[in-house]
Amino acid sequence: MAAVSILETKGLTKIYGGLAANEDVDFVLARGKITALIGPNGAGKSTFVGMLSGRIEATRGQVFFEGRDISHLPAHKRIQLGLAYTFQITSVFPGLSVYDNVGLAAGRLLAGKPNLHAAKAAEVLARVGLTDRADQIASDLSYGHQRVLEIAMGLAQDPKLFILDEPTQGLAESEIADFMALIQGLAGDTTILLIEHNMRVVMEVADYITVLDGGRTLASGTPEEVRANAAVQAAYLGTGVDA
Repeated sequence: MAAVSILETKGLTKIYGGLAANEDVDFVLARGKITALIGPNGAGKSTFVGMLSGRIEATRGQVFFEGRDISHLPAHKRIQLGLAYTFQITSVFPGLSVYDNVGLAAGRLLAGKPNLHAAKAAEVLARVGLTDRADQIASDLSYGHQRVLEIAMGLAQDPKLFILDEPTQGLAESEIADFMALIQGLAGDTTILLIEHNMRVVMEVADYITVLDGGRTLASGTPEEVRANAAVQAAYLGTGVDA
């Protein structure tokens, strides 16, 4: 990738009971771009992202964020540096309002600054189109709107890198279209790493794609380069299997 990187891994490896979930993964994430991480079930995507976010300790290898070695920093320290992470399953506070969910997330960034805290929450809600639902209880939202709320909670932390794990899982087609528009609108302001199975989403929104297979990097490049890659086609794209 010619673009300046924000995150890199060198030889990143995780071994469970003698089996490698990831092995010697070298990865470069371009700053300000949308990069998709794809691969079949069992490819090692979740373990890899867990090592990036600090939720999983690597067996060996290094993670660099803005040139700093963060390999042994816990997750909360990485969040403070500007890494935000959303889970495959919504992790909103169901009994709180939409505003309070975002407000709590903003409060972590703006502790002791209530005016800025409120302004940040309002700004984020407007950006993701949830202003009209600010007073609604989170559990009363549709599943799609809960996923948008989770993204809003991440944005409230002003992330330099926003990791989205299977964000379109369970969404209706109309919701997926709205999601793609939202993510494309965020590109440039923050760097996005998208872990996604929906290949239409990947091919339409990603600037770059990295393919994992068997815990290793199979291919990296633009969507066009990855689509044309013979190894990727042989692994699953050419067989009709959803990547």
